[in-house]
Amino acid sequence: MNDTDFRLDVIRGTAAPKKFNARAVAALASNPGCARRAVLDAAAIDKQALAQHLGYPPRFGLSQFAIARGIAFENFVKDHGCAEILRLLRDRLGLPMPQVSYDDLNRVAGHETIQTRYLRSRQLLAQAARSGDDSGTFFDHPVLQMRIAGQQVYLEPDLVAFQLRNQFHVVEIKSFPIIDGRADPAKMSAAATQSAVYVLALRQLLAEVGANPAMVSDEVFVVCPQDFSNRPTAARVDVRKQLSVLRRQLARIEQIGSLVAALPPGLTLDLRIDATEVARRPVGELLEALSAIEARYAPECLATCEMSFLCRAQARGSTAALGRSVREDLGGIETVSAALSLACGDRDPDEHEYEVAEMLRLAHTLREQCLGGVA
Repeated sequence: MNDTDFRLDVIRGTAAPKKFNARAVAALASNPGCARRAVLDAAAIDKQALAQHLGYPPRFGLSQFAIARGIAFENFVKDHGCAEILRLLRDRLGLPMPQVSYDDLNRVAGHETIQTRYLRSRQLLAQAARSGDDSGTFFDHPVLQMRIAGQQVYLEPDLVAFQLRNQFHVVEIKSFPIIDGRADPAKMSAAATQSAVYVLALRQLLAEVGANPAMVSDEVFVVCPQDFSNRPTAARVDVRKQLSVLRRQLARIEQIGSLVAALPPGLTLDLRIDATEVARRPVGELLEALSAIEARYAPECLATCEMSFLCRAQARGSTAALGRSVREDLGGIETVSAALSLACGDRDPDEHEYEVAEMLRLAHTLREQCLGGVA
């Protein structure tokens, strides 16, 4: 164990490392500039438990109804050896797939252990990559593996389709609808990022078995209900941008040593869980420790990070709380009160603030003219 690993263990404390899943890995791309998120993820800290103890529990996630609906839709489109998905790939996307074979990797010879399924998935995917066979194959819930922050993380794409123009394609099945050819942009973006995680993991697997990682396509297929029915439709999504962001953030976590070295010696976020599973760490003491790790809050964090409500409360009054675009436009102006004082002319700008001050004063003047003294 090197010094960085030791420091990360101290930061996590006595709690068991939190296991990553595809959603957690995808969330790494949502705010790549946040040191707090990077350290907490590298230390494998249970961010939900941490936020809960601090009084700011996360308020996002799927309802039981949404989970049940998603499972029902996935079962429907995969019925009869993925007949509906095959129809979509043939007819909707114009892909030449006259016939396909189907490998169900949800269990292997009656065994359901994740390690057994991973070894079988690795074997079949490696065979497919080397075979040169031009017939199609669907791999249902193959198990992939990635190493993140010292952990072996198991990932399960909904489906991997092979030999579509001699490439592997990740197929992600989602229960949100595509209405009149358009889906919710935020949900489709999240699906694309999650699919990019699977693309990255599948490329790593092929590289490990001596196959060409480029056999995994940059394009994924997202299968969703069409309009307000349960009939599936598919969107082809290019995930090159998401792959680039994920690679950078994963590399940042692996090179976390510089961030950890700058933290106070002995810093720990241990909740001090007692024998009754109750956290005994004083909240004030824990907040003081957490404040040593800089956060980079943005409103988008509310949809992806368990710590977001705490970070939003701590960012109140700062320009960061207004979003990345506002913070960038007000470059160097850290607080809302400072921006307002410049806009109203209550203080003179320093040498680095003249351009921003001019923009703010113009906006203030236009606002006054539009409101005509009403406000």
